[in-house]
Amino acid sequence: MVRKIEGATRIPVPGGKVIDEHVGRVNSGDEAVSIAHMVAPPGWDEPAQTPSFTEYTVVLRGTVLVEHAGGTTEVTAGQAIVTEPGEKVRYSTGDDGAEYIAVCLPAFSPDSANRD
Repeated sequence: MVRKIEGATRIPVPGGKVIDEHVGRVNSGDEAVSIAHMVAPPGWDEPAQTPSFTEYTVVLRGTVLVEHAGGTTEVTAGQAIVTEPGEKVRYSTGDDGAEYIAVCLPAFSPDSANRD
C-alpha cells in the first residue's frame, strides 16, 4: 500500500538541534524504520549512547563528529557513516554545525538510544 506523508513532525530537543521526523514512531507510526532531517548548530553535542538500532547518517552540510571505541570519525558533506547496535557512540558537530539525514533500523525511540 502506498502512503504519502504530508510533512514532518518537529521533535523538541535541547541544545538548539532541530529534528524533523518524516518517517518513524512519532510522525508516521512506523516502528521498523525512522528517517529524520536534522540541523545542529556549531559546537552542538549530545550525551554518549549505546543504541539498540543501526543508524545510517548522511551529512548534507557541515561536519558531524562521531566518537566511538576506535577514536573520532569526522564525517563531512557528501559522506556517510554507519553505526551498529551495541556500539557506544557520541555525536557532535564541527565549527560550522551540520545538516544531515539519519535513518535508524528499527525506528529511533528515546528508550532504544540508551543514553548515558
